Amino acid sequence: MRPNLFRTRITELLGIRHPILAGGLGPKVSDARYVAAIVNAGGMGFIVGAGFPDAGEFRDQLRRCRELTDGKAFGVNLYISRQSGGVDRVMRQVDILLEEGVSCVETAGASPEPIVKLLRDAGVKVLHKVPAVRYAQNAARLGVDGVIIVGNDCGGHPGIYGIGSIVQAAHAARVLDIPFAIGGGIGTGSQIAAVLAMGADAVVMGTRLLVAEELWIHRDVKAMVVAGDGTESVVVKKSLRDHHRVYRNASAEAVLALDDAKVTDFEQYRPHVMGALAHQAYVSGDTRTGMLDYGPAAVFADKVEPAEAILDRLVDEAVAAAGRLSTLEARDARA
Repeated sequence: MRPNLFRTRITELLGIRHPILAGGLGPKVSDARYVAAIVNAGGMGFIVGAGFPDAGEFRDQLRRCRELTDGKAFGVNLYISRQSGGVDRVMRQVDILLEEGVSCVETAGASPEPIVKLLRDAGVKVLHKVPAVRYAQNAARLGVDGVIIVGNDCGGHPGIYGIGSIVQAAHAARVLDIPFAIGGGIGTGSQIAAVLAMGADAVVMGTRLLVAEELWIHRDVKAMVVAGDGTESVVVKKSLRDHHRVYRNASAEAVLALDDAKVTDFEQYRPHVMGALAHQAYVSGDTRTGMLDYGPAAVFADKVEPAEAILDRLVDEAVAAAGRLSTLEARDARA
């Protein structure tokens, strides 16, 4: 494992070695084994709470992660649904994660206002994930410890504005006083160095890490990611204003057709976007159906390897990129 070479507000806040966050992947994908591998490699990972709605299973995941990390801090992703009962469902998991001593939470979806004070009073660090700087400013006013801002290239939900990660990073540095991470299309150490130079405190990655050995997903899914060059990524559900960047397969094509027809009745989308389809693809390796989060950073996922090897390579690349700047310094013409 590489030593602590970049010290930022987020590495200090979370007590991690590298400014690298592994964003929550699909239901049951970001599990205890994967998150522990990221943590043990010096980053921060988040068990996706929505993937483990059963209280006993959720608690087991938290305890398993603590065992695998030898007690090191790890995180939980809490998606706050805007539908009725969304906050209540999250609150049940908040009670469990507080009992189990979780130290960091990544919130997403609706406003985290109902749970921020409860978490912070318990000493839990709260990072709220948003798709635009304007939402990050709102989250900052709620008292979160930091924000994660994802740009248009992120696999998953990039928001409706289509703003790229580089613009988000530069804008956030100008208007935010709290720590922030940048995600969306990040897959190399040179990009890490770039956003740190722009004022960010960490990066968040998803697609790039789909090839981690510790992920349980079928080897054929990982092979698909390795073979891809990122052009297989497409944004669907735009007519519903619920933009979703996914792998372009039969399900995505069906949803694109509904988008083109300006359909706004969710029931017509439901057969193609059910979470069970994506889960089955991850289990079977058949990626022809299901909404599979997938961004253009797949072009950087060139082989399947342990999480530690991936993070080590990213850190090495970031150091090299930062060092390159010194070679570009203009010399005094009189020297």
